[in-house]
Amino acid sequence: MAEAVDDQALDEVVRFTSELIRIDTTNRGGGDCTERPAAEYAAERLAEAGLKPQLLESAPGRTNVVVRIEGSDPGEDALLVHGHLDVVPAEPADWSVHPFSGEVSDGVVWGRGAIDMKNMDAMILAVVRAWARAGVRPRRDIVVAFTADEEDNAAYGAGFLVGRHAGLFEGCTEGISESGGFTFHDGDRRLYPIAAGERGTAWLKLTAHGTAGHGSRVNRRNAVSRLAGAVSRIGEYTWPVRLTPTVRAAVSALADLHGIEADLTSEDPARLAREVDEVIAGLGPAAKLVEATVRNSANPTMLDAGYKLNVIPGSATGFVDGRMLPGGEEEFSETLDRLTGPDVEWEFHHREIPLQAPVDSPTYRAMSEAVERFDPGSTAVPYCMPGGTDAKQFSRLGITGYGFSPLKLPEGFDYTALFHGVDERVPVEALHFGVRVLDHFLRNSAPKAATADAGGPAGGGHGSGTAQEA
Repeated sequence: MAEAVDDQALDEVVRFTSELIRIDTTNRGGGDCTERPAAEYAAERLAEAGLKPQLLESAPGRTNVVVRIEGSDPGEDALLVHGHLDVVPAEPADWSVHPFSGEVSDGVVWGRGAIDMKNMDAMILAVVRAWARAGVRPRRDIVVAFTADEEDNAAYGAGFLVGRHAGLFEGCTEGISESGGFTFHDGDRRLYPIAAGERGTAWLKLTAHGTAGHGSRVNRRNAVSRLAGAVSRIGEYTWPVRLTPTVRAAVSALADLHGIEADLTSEDPARLAREVDEVIAGLGPAAKLVEATVRNSANPTMLDAGYKLNVIPGSATGFVDGRMLPGGEEEFSETLDRLTGPDVEWEFHHREIPLQAPVDSPTYRAMSEAVERFDPGSTAVPYCMPGGTDAKQFSRLGITGYGFSPLKLPEGFDYTALFHGVDERVPVEALHFGVRVLDHFLRNSAPKAATADAGGPAGGGHGSGTAQEA
């Protein structure tokens, strides 16, 4: 099948990334964000390709974009391709360049969102426009969604779309989005982790109650002491190893690549933990791909107590960033009950479900084949994301989510450190690679006819919906 990507697509993906970065869509939480200018930008690029995107606004300025591209085979299940438009805050004084400059220099695009995830948004736009020019279409329907509010709790974005506009995703059985398909350099190996799972979010609020009093007197009911004890126990706790199918496949694949014999079948928790820890210790740099996802986790992050140095307050609060593996929710709650003890209450400040997806599906194989095709000698491996994405929201519609925003990165380029980090940037060549891989994957991804040719002539106005707002 001929590649649809042309020189214009390669130029456009760089320009679109830069221009999207210049649109400041900082999400400060609590509803403080305006994605509408970026949504209008994306909708205009789609309309120029003959599509009819819908702008869907959940609140003033909190705008999402959805469009369906009709496939050539109506019997195929549809695929959702989604990317978020908001970004986390950035302090200009900390950066080498202004975080919203979108500067392109020395073969690199700089700015907040270059990795998370306006680069993927730009790749989607460039691929769709290349299809329109080349007169090709995918075999399966592709539903493209650009969402608001992913960097907070998705209430104005994917949550709103799922709750109010579920019909736009009819027929979608799988979806792809951020945080997978990037180059991970493991010595001489080039790995491409493809995300097939996410830990669940468990942000916790802890509240300790006690007896208020003078700071000079003995107080055995000191709320600050009680909170500090609970926080210390949580921070020092070592969670037991729990291997989900995705993580088990990831550990096994990496062990095989490193020539490590691993028995991951033991039902004895202590023996399994030793085996897994020994494997991870032998993986070198590749340990980063699995070490955070073989266990639940809980990290204290915020404390708030008192109003005067010589006054013992009657209460104290703290916050914990917890993450739960699929199947690990009950264990998580029971463990927190034990670690907090009788004098400290805890509750979910924000909770989201964990996810896992099959690593033996035709869609997973198509993603693997795509990155290995355009980087010969590389190896795709399963991966579970430590955090979460909008895939959690779309899973409520029965959509199985994968992380796949392909980038070929040079050795020494610390991809994961740039998520929410300073001097976020993406190489131009990585964007070119991503466009080629994404085009190939999207036109070849067809679970019911995985080996069939996904090309074909484009129909007139190959979109659905109307150019309206809701």
